[in-house]
Amino acid sequence: MTAIRLVLAEDQALVRGALAALLQLAGGFELVGEAGDGEAALGLVASLRPDVLLTDIEMPLRSGLDVARQIKEQGLPTRVVIVTTFGRAGYLRRAMEAGVAGYLLKDSPSEQLAAAIRKVATGGRAIAPELALAGWDGDDPLTERERQVLRHASEGRSSADIAALLHLSEGTVRNYLSEAIGKLGAANRIEAARIARDGGWL
Repeated sequence: MTAIRLVLAEDQALVRGALAALLQLAGGFELVGEAGDGEAALGLVASLRPDVLLTDIEMPLRSGLDVARQIKEQGLPTRVVIVTTFGRAGYLRRAMEAGVAGYLLKDSPSEQLAAAIRKVATGGRAIAPELALAGWDGDDPLTERERQVLRHASEGRSSADIAALLHLSEGTVRNYLSEAIGKLGAANRIEAARIARDGGWL
């Protein structure tokens, strides 16, 4: 049986090494590339066309969800499995919308991870059992643009900086922030970001 070709994306080198070792022990996998950020992960997927990308959500430059969305939009054949500490329904919902085929928690047993990757590689879906029922609870109140603006604001960027980054006017950025703050019932952008992160929407 042909080995499943994998790219592994994880910004923490120790975790990346542990995952690589686990997969090697499980057998049947060929690790063809490793990335420490989302931009590098997308580049490896585009050039190597692995069967599966195993990725975290939170990474520098691009999140795992951004990478999954790009893979879907570019029509690349690689299937995506998320392995994360984020067990909230909002994250799972966004992952499914981005075309992710597998979603597991980092404390899942290693045999569950190996089985999930095999299932995804053959066209199936694999969702952590403890998340499957909760996956579609709790609607995300934010639009994609509100989320982008709020994410940048939570990193301490000014409205002017965000406007330059997203090619918007400062007034438009302030409007998006105001909408997000209102929808989340927050007092300010910092509280709005915290509420959105807790809900898995950021």
